[in-house]
Amino acid sequence: MAETPAVRLSGARLSFGDRTLWEGLDLEAAAGEFIAVLGPNGSGKTSMLRMLLGQVALSAGTAEVAGSPARLGNPAIGYVPQQKTIEGGAQLRGVDLVGLGVDGHRWGIGFRGRKERKRKVAEAISAVGAEKFAYAPLDALSGGEQQRLRVAQALAGDPRVLLCDEPLLSLDLANQRLVSELIDRRRRTHDTAVLFVTHEINPILPLVDRVLYLVDGQFRIGTPDEVMTSETLSELYGTEVDVLRVRGRLVVVGTGDAMDALGESGAAHCHGSTGKNHGEREARA
Repeated sequence: MAETPAVRLSGARLSFGDRTLWEGLDLEAAAGEFIAVLGPNGSGKTSMLRMLLGQVALSAGTAEVAGSPARLGNPAIGYVPQQKTIEGGAQLRGVDLVGLGVDGHRWGIGFRGRKERKRKVAEAISAVGAEKFAYAPLDALSGGEQQRLRVAQALAGDPRVLLCDEPLLSLDLANQRLVSELIDRRRRTHDTAVLFVTHEINPILPLVDRVLYLVDGQFRIGTPDEVMTSETLSELYGTEVDVLRVRGRLVVVGTGDAMDALGESGAAHCHGSTGKNHGEREARA
């Protein structure tokens, strides 16, 4: 008997009013698979995660997570958001944030569950190496430390699926590498499937099994070598696009959007235009 996919989309369409972000999308993510979700702003990457989290409904088709229809409060899902600045004066400690990953989807845990909750929180903090700062106020921690605790929060519920929404944004290269390795270690040791929304594929390129690339209602699914090609991206964008490899990094030239696949830490000058963007964009390494 075949194993139930960690995530399954069948004939999925997501529309808002007259605008369709994507349609006819069939995707099965296997246990332990790492899928990068790429594309320009507005292509529906984050909306896909929101749909799997049960926050928005499909316009057509079906979506399942761990064999059950996508819904709010699914304990099979761990969610890693973008790194965001914690405002000064926040009373929340790191250990409190991680604890939300254990019981954030339900009301109360009762006296009997407290010992188990404490164990799960401690294990998640240990998994990301955050013991030294877990009891410090969040607003006293660096962006990298805060993001490690967000990964711990996502792991605390022992999820089958990790949904990651630009988790490397605003992090320096060292912390990008650290957070990426933490997520990759989890999927390898626990067979946790990963859907990783990002503008910047290069920090995770060695980890990725497949790419889902979304552009203007179109999409392609395949290995990085199959999807991240001049021919495939030119077809998706409807204009000439070049994909280059420079010292092991991918450089996309011609989309007019330096954030499409490289982010702000790209490796070359990007020329071209799409939509309202004209002229020259630059991505810096």
